[in-house]
Amino acid sequence: MARFSERSKQIRPTGVRRMFDMAGDDAVQFGLGEPDFQPPNQAIEAFYRAMKSGKNKYTSTAGLPELRREIAKLWHHRNSSLDESNVCITMSGTNALLDIFLAIVDPGNNVLIPEPYFPLYPPDLTICGGEANFYPCHFDNGFVPKISDLENRINEDTVAILYNFPSNPTGGNVNHQQRDELVSFAKENDIWIISDEVYDRIVYDSPHVSFFEAGYDKVVMVQSFSKTFAMTGWRIGYLLSAHSQMMEELTKMQYYVTACSNDAMQYAVLEALRKTPNYPEEMCKEFKSRRDLICSRLNSMDGVSCHVPTGAFYVFPRIDIPGFSSEELAIKLLENGVLCSPGTAFGPAGEGHLRFAYTISRKEISKGMDRVEKVLTELRR
Repeated sequence: MARFSERSKQIRPTGVRRMFDMAGDDAVQFGLGEPDFQPPNQAIEAFYRAMKSGKNKYTSTAGLPELRREIAKLWHHRNSSLDESNVCITMSGTNALLDIFLAIVDPGNNVLIPEPYFPLYPPDLTICGGEANFYPCHFDNGFVPKISDLENRINEDTVAILYNFPSNPTGGNVNHQQRDELVSFAKENDIWIISDEVYDRIVYDSPHVSFFEAGYDKVVMVQSFSKTFAMTGWRIGYLLSAHSQMMEELTKMQYYVTACSNDAMQYAVLEALRKTPNYPEEMCKEFKSRRDLICSRLNSMDGVSCHVPTGAFYVFPRIDIPGFSSEELAIKLLENGVLCSPGTAFGPAGEGHLRFAYTISRKEISKGMDRVEKVLTELRR
């Protein structure tokens, strides 16, 4: 009989992927959070040139020095002392999370994780021998945690708290006061802040509020080019921290996780940062129009309450259809040509919610919302 680890058996496939695999070709695709844009042409051309010129070899574990310096410059307005030593290039934001958990978590330790959560947080922590200690982010508070809830959950085995703003799946975000309160909580308890800010340049209505500038040295940031430069298939991100010892540990872990990142791709990203620095803002204008459309449509439907997000490209409406769980409702919508994700794909606290990614055209959003409204109306009869 084949034997598998308890660690592996604890991990289940995500509900997001399962729904995606069930979808027909004619379904309106609100499922995966993947921009419907291409990377900048300059980056694509630079990728090709780099490969043709022989940039197909192993690179240093921390990544291309020129790229790391360019990334450090991006954050000088928040910390002018940063240089290439504060950056480690990774094979995606998920790779970055594994590096962090491997560096700070021992068996028996736990990390405070938001719920609803990005589906890879708990499994990544399990893989690294830690435990997820969930804290609630409620709809009625804009999906921002309350300090009292954090105080009720932290214990002597807690080594870090993970914040994700702007949030996947909720689109929730923080203002400066909320950020400062969350940082103070971590300071008072002397735990690491893991700040997942991969949607930092997809924000609406006000500038991004980063945990990196809050005056606490035990902060490590997870970043990615997947969402902000439409490079989801390229699998490239980075880690950033002003804490030199943390960067040494992260770079060491990175070597044993993937050794190094793709050589040519790093030159492509460098070209994107230098030649098309405002590309994320160009995409963001379109996402904002889509956000306004989908929120307006959802909030006009009976029994639907949709928080208007100020970042990322997701809505996480609360939908009240008696007798239907979020998974049953998502399947019913799928049967009628709408792919979305059940709220429970992001933890039990997601019950009563659905996640819609507005990474499709406004025409497709309108088409999908027509179908959603029709299904919900029929279910209420």
